[in-house]
Amino acid sequence: MAATASNNGPVSGERKKNDDKDVPPPLPEPLNVPVADSHTHLDMQAGTVEDALAKAASVGVTTVIQVGCDLAGSRWAAETAAAHDAVWATVALHPNEAPRIVLGDPDGWSRQGARTPGGDAALDAALAEIDALAALPQVRGVGETGLDHFRTGPEGMAAQEHSFRRHIDIAKRHGKALVIHDRDAHDDVLRVLAEEGAPETVVFHCFSGDAEMAKVCAERGYYMSFAGNVTFKNARHLREALAVAPLERVLVETDAPFLTPMPYRGRPNAPYLIPVTLRAMAETKRVDEDALATAVAANTARAFGY
Repeated sequence: MAATASNNGPVSGERKKNDDKDVPPPLPEPLNVPVADSHTHLDMQAGTVEDALAKAASVGVTTVIQVGCDLAGSRWAAETAAAHDAVWATVALHPNEAPRIVLGDPDGWSRQGARTPGGDAALDAALAEIDALAALPQVRGVGETGLDHFRTGPEGMAAQEHSFRRHIDIAKRHGKALVIHDRDAHDDVLRVLAEEGAPETVVFHCFSGDAEMAKVCAERGYYMSFAGNVTFKNARHLREALAVAPLERVLVETDAPFLTPMPYRGRPNAPYLIPVTLRAMAETKRVDEDALATAVAANTARAFGY
């Protein structure tokens, strides 16, 4: 018989399980060596920036890279980084944002809500503002940019690739790290980087390739940032990639509020959960936790120039 809930009694097991998804995971044990969250979205998380930073610092996450995905988010990232010593910013139009600027979304193709098409002129205007933001001293990266063949179909590919190429140029001209979003598009991302000539610093955010791609990225001197999904049961290919990635090319991130690491998958992610992912990464790489933390802290500072 299915469990039911009375007005005064506890909810059923199933109801409680669903409610738990809204409860933030507990604080992990602090790290001995402070590290950075190389990719987070504080503007999409509950609570204040100050609370998020304090909570993160209490477990040894003392720096966060706040990532822009559209014009409003990129402006916010730059403003937030200017106001907080523990925050650096990146600015960009997300790969799924660029085609929506050009094409709009009258029939739901992007699955992100209605949008009026602006054409190529609107995309060029948006890219011009990203270019201006990238010049700011607190902005240390251009991204997340790249290609996404999962959400954007053939109709949006031209705008997406044009935007990616423009972001590569912006990163090179300003001497900033290029932060890559690569979803189901490994070969094309690597192709465009080769055709345009990659910036000095390239970071593959939420690395999603396999061991062979990790070797290619290592050969080209790219950084690989691993998120909470490296802990997922079905993510063996990510663990294999991490295992072969050179220690000096590895970063750690949350991509919060998304990709919460196990055993908290499905609950809200935040920078304070970096220790959970980092400890799982240390186990995968068979290195000491403090050694991995020391490496990723140095790698993140080097990649983003702080």
